[in-house]
Amino acid sequence: MNRIALVVSDVDGTLLTKDKTLTDGAGAAVRRLHEAGIGFTIVSSRPTIGMGFLIAPLDITLPIGAFNGSSIVDPQLKPLEQHLIPAAIAKRSIDLLRERGIDIWLFTNDRWLTRNPDGEYNAHEKLAIKHDPTIVSDFTPYLGQACKIVGASSDAALLQRCEADMQQMVGNDATAVRSQTYYLDVTPPGHDKGTFVAGIAKRLGVSLENVATIGDMQNDLPMFARSGVSFAMGNASDDVKARATHVTETNEHDGFARAMDTVLQLR
Repeated sequence: MNRIALVVSDVDGTLLTKDKTLTDGAGAAVRRLHEAGIGFTIVSSRPTIGMGFLIAPLDITLPIGAFNGSSIVDPQLKPLEQHLIPAAIAKRSIDLLRERGIDIWLFTNDRWLTRNPDGEYNAHEKLAIKHDPTIVSDFTPYLGQACKIVGASSDAALLQRCEADMQQMVGNDATAVRSQTYYLDVTPPGHDKGTFVAGIAKRLGVSLENVATIGDMQNDLPMFARSGVSFAMGNASDDVKARATHVTETNEHDGFARAMDTVLQLR
């Protein structure tokens, strides 16, 4: 395994436990990376407003990636680079989700919008991002501001089928991929966690072979493909594990910290 100079981590299902907490073990592992002179940052499907609570505990000084890497912000959450879903594609995505009976959220840079105040996963998202939704009657006024559209459903099989249909519908005009078994994300075209990894590595002058990435879902695969070393969490599906160079423990058993111990062995 190559000597690692930069680690890029997913957040949910990786750094955080199921109840959205950062374990002492994960925090200590990041501190050890800092002490070893290894760069560390995060990239997530989360909106910008849902990333800030991790900056101070992890002492992050590098840019971070929100909306699956299509928005890049500094540690003060000020946009450095931001991309939007084309308005026509945003409308078609919303229409498809509505036809399937799937709950719909639209995220702008600073707001979480929903038409359903009693959505199945509203409370879960509120806990995760530590922000309340804005209830709207119509998404139309916001179609030109869409950083991410989410379909939320506990019917994992339905969402998996919808993912395939959404990918076919949007083609190269957007990226559609599940960030959790219950979330299908539509984000701007040409940008994903892999492009974020490549961009931050270039910014730091680090070769991609000296980058380690860690995650648990299909939306993490683009960064696995770009980095020299990749870790799939133990809670990842078998197809995600098959695409990583290493598999660690689950997020409930400090799999992130264990992976970072492996990275530190290369010092």
